Amino acid sequence: MKLGEITGFLEQIAPLRFQEDYDNAGLIVGDPNQMITGVLISLDATEEVIQEAIDKGCNLIVSHHPIIFRGIKKFDSSHYVDRSIIKAIKHDVALYASHTNLDNVLQNGVNEKIAKRILLNDISILRVHPSSHMETSYQLGAGAFGNLSKELTGSEFIAYLKKQMNLQVVRHTRILDKSIKKVALCGGAGSFLLSSAIAAGADVFVTSDFKYHEFFDANDRIMIIDIGHYESEFYTIELLYELISKKFPNFAAHYTKVITNPVFYS
Repeated sequence: MKLGEITGFLEQIAPLRFQEDYDNAGLIVGDPNQMITGVLISLDATEEVIQEAIDKGCNLIVSHHPIIFRGIKKFDSSHYVDRSIIKAIKHDVALYASHTNLDNVLQNGVNEKIAKRILLNDISILRVHPSSHMETSYQLGAGAFGNLSKELTGSEFIAYLKKQMNLQVVRHTRILDKSIKKVALCGGAGSFLLSSAIAAGADVFVTSDFKYHEFFDANDRIMIIDIGHYESEFYTIELLYELISKKFPNFAAHYTKVITNPVFYS
């Protein structure tokens, strides 16, 4: 199977035109005419993941995060990005990323996947993208929200969320004396959506990368739960695996076994 067949399918799910201006989603290393022997799916395309692909006989890595965000003027092996690209090219491993374009589509997107993990009903986009009216085939926007099947206390919801998302620890604002029914969420860094979560009437906002002073902005109107960046997007690996395996059932697709999270808890 040619690389272009796989990337073409992924871009039907999440077209590259939907990515944010700062992003670098798409084919980073590789030739669309390259024959692919297997695909390894990960959150990040680090050196260790690339070695795993080589060991498994996979010459394509589909990751959520692009390995390159900034311009590179030279490759000198002093930085992990440079070393990763050198390793991929040396071993003829193609690198493809489906990032904010996959965040910004609801159907088969990152936030729908999280919402389904939490078993939310009536899932909708949290902040609709301004160009949505021009893209009638896609529901576009940032974040998502939906309803739990039953109301929970704040403490009960934290325990439930940790179980559903397989979390060891979370950061959160004070537990309010009100039940949790409507849940807003955003995979990755989502503090920019706090006002949208409040406006949507959400009881809780689940996301990551909140800064200390940003927690004050909850102002007892909503509970913020920060579950960690890697943790919030971890199930994107499962999402991409399911999409590729369903479309190409006779093709070798693999989950990475490498934990690329750079944050540790002690």
